[in-house]
Amino acid sequence: MSDARPYALVLYGATGFTGGLTARYLSCHLPRDVRWAIAGRHRDGLEKIAAALEQRGHRPDLLIACSDDDTSLDAMAARTRVLASTVGPYVRHGEPLVRACISQGTHYCDLTGEPEFVNRLLLEHHAAARDAGCAIVNSCGFDSIPYDAGVLFTINRLTQAHGRPLDQPVTVEGALTASAEFSGGTWHSALEAFARPGANRDSLRRANEQLRRDYPRQVATVPFRARRDADLGGWLAPLPTIDPMVVLRSARALERYGPQFRYGHYLASGNPLKLGLGAAAVGALIGAAQVGPLRRWLLQRRPAGEGPDAATRARSWFQVRLRGRCGDSEVLCRVSGGDPGYDETACMLAETAMALALDPGQPRDIGVITPVMALRDQLLERLINAGIRFEEIHESSG
Repeated sequence: MSDARPYALVLYGATGFTGGLTARYLSCHLPRDVRWAIAGRHRDGLEKIAAALEQRGHRPDLLIACSDDDTSLDAMAARTRVLASTVGPYVRHGEPLVRACISQGTHYCDLTGEPEFVNRLLLEHHAAARDAGCAIVNSCGFDSIPYDAGVLFTINRLTQAHGRPLDQPVTVEGALTASAEFSGGTWHSALEAFARPGANRDSLRRANEQLRRDYPRQVATVPFRARRDADLGGWLAPLPTIDPMVVLRSARALERYGPQFRYGHYLASGNPLKLGLGAAAVGALIGAAQVGPLRRWLLQRRPAGEGPDAATRARSWFQVRLRGRCGDSEVLCRVSGGDPGYDETACMLAETAMALALDPGQPRDIGVITPVMALRDQLLERLINAGIRFEEIHESSG
């Protein structure tokens, strides 16, 4: 990729709620000698963001581009080494930007938690991205970095405990506990995904067929059984998110995950009634999203571009407990941080984009890939330096 490009990094979608937080993070953490830009369709909104950033950090340049204007997307992608996008729902708005990045040989990262979108990219753009020499890195926020990077951290600690490379089947289970609110953009993306169960199932089936050809290592999910597990944080329920798909793709690609790898993904709570009610609510939401009038009503309840205030975010937190096993070796690890859906998501996306743009030897892989496939241990190093906690914990299961 030519160093003649004027920008190391462009953030597309800076006028949205999460995009604005990401722009603020970049403004405070990018080196002052690095040129960067924010992009979107409305100059007035970008000007306001840039003026606010100038008061506290590193002012970006402005670029005008629109997701339904391929010429503007190509021009934007051609001017930067890395393009980070916060514009969702990605299944509706994301693919033209990915095509533009591939056509210009530009690295790309986003915040998507939409399985259909990621599977579509794998099926239709993985080979082209590899030919172009660019990394298309999805799910670089709370979906799915705490799990993707958390499992890598667990594998590293399990390898140390095992005393040699993992030469037997490996099982990792992860369980989330959190207290947080979610943005209008996240709400819209979730409803879009829930509304298309058939398309999601078909894209997953076809993507898994391709992944088995491209990455033939053996991976699988852990069959779920209802139980209380003190190590993982209490009563467990299955968590139907994109995260297991991301973790298993990283496990397919990296030999350090052992000759066979399984992953289980859960929500944990000390209160089984609360957990059951939450699962019922998610099931009802999935059903409602498939009924057009109900889905439109739900979309109107929380407009895109809105999110919780700073005081609410300051009270928010997340924790993911991860247990890894290989033969007689076992480790228990934890990933934790502050507000998951906004402040930490902005941090995770920004650190991923900066690593792709600035760190020597990155990315480590190309094509449509996961954060861990792209950055390996450099992702862990950046996140730890940014204040997200990765630790091995030692306590009795009681």
